[in-house]
Amino acid sequence: MAVNYKALKDEGFMRQVQQDNFSLRLKVVGGNLSSEQLLTISEISKKYGDGHVHLTSRQSVEIPFIKLEDVEAVKKELEAGGVNTSVCGPHVRTVTACQGSRVCPSGCIDTYALALEVSDRYFGRVLPHKFKIGITGCRNNCLKAEENDFGVKGGLTVEWIPNACTLCGVCIKACREGALTQSGSEILRDVDKCSNCGRCAKVCPFHAWKGNPGYLLTFGGTFGNMIAKGEQFIPIIRDKETLFRVADTALAFFEKHARPGERFRGAINRVGWDSFKSEIEAAYKG
Repeated sequence: MAVNYKALKDEGFMRQVQQDNFSLRLKVVGGNLSSEQLLTISEISKKYGDGHVHLTSRQSVEIPFIKLEDVEAVKKELEAGGVNTSVCGPHVRTVTACQGSRVCPSGCIDTYALALEVSDRYFGRVLPHKFKIGITGCRNNCLKAEENDFGVKGGLTVEWIPNACTLCGVCIKACREGALTQSGSEILRDVDKCSNCGRCAKVCPFHAWKGNPGYLLTFGGTFGNMIAKGEQFIPIIRDKETLFRVADTALAFFEKHARPGERFRGAINRVGWDSFKSEIEAAYKG
């Protein structure tokens, strides 16, 4: 009976150089696994693989040396242990994320919670080519959002609270963009220089800056055969409704215009950035 290698790849079973051996990619949203899931993966690796796992560059786990005859048994035992297989090929891939504000002092958004929402909405969607989504919590950009087809970076929109301010100047020193200056008894913010990093709100010892979380988006990043930095051209987004409306529009553009095997960046380049930006800006404005 012929083996449907494409169907296996769609479920995360990638062929190895060894005949009828597969490296199984697992679904690890935002890089998070429970201790129970790790135990399951360990047992599967020892029972069906060669006793080791591989940590991928996109926060996933792969179990190499899964035999063709064991594929169905592996799937059942992984499911029983609460572990899901991932996808390869022309699909929305597993969503990556840093630890975000739930753990990291620099984080501006709860990256893992957002990664779960994004994954529930888009993971596994069939598209003309692979589509990668990465979420990073702040402008330190540990997750390298611009390397993804669709990148999300956490930021803050800030508001100065005069009554709480002692004019100590800590925020001015902390601002890497030079967006803050003092004029008499006022702290002035140059909105054109402000990068929404939120450092002023995070360092102020008197809570004289109020920061509201938001999302900075980039489009068309790639890192592989073609390397390109994702483009940011719309202002910070303050709500998830707008975020998902923009994301829906981006994926719809890719689905409509891309040729089979063409990455998101290539489709935008061919159709034209002006056309793409027009659709995204319309979605941003609602």
